[in-house]
Amino acid sequence: MTASALFLAVLFGSLGFGYLVYGRKQRAVVPVVCGLLLLIVPYFIDRAGLLLAVGCALAALPFVYRR
Repeated sequence: MTASALFLAVLFGSLGFGYLVYGRKQRAVVPVVCGLLLLIVPYFIDRAGLLLAVGCALAALPFVYRR
């Protein structure tokens, strides 16, 4: 794991934790699922470019898919 991938993992992990807390308080499913995925995905992806693409897609999903 490179330094940039480690930085992205910390960034997306903290964003995922924020989504998880927000989704649980609002009882919204999409932010909770995206938060969990943002917390879990960095364990499986170690390339920085792919982690950036997947993390940005998961971070944008609650804004695109509002219910």
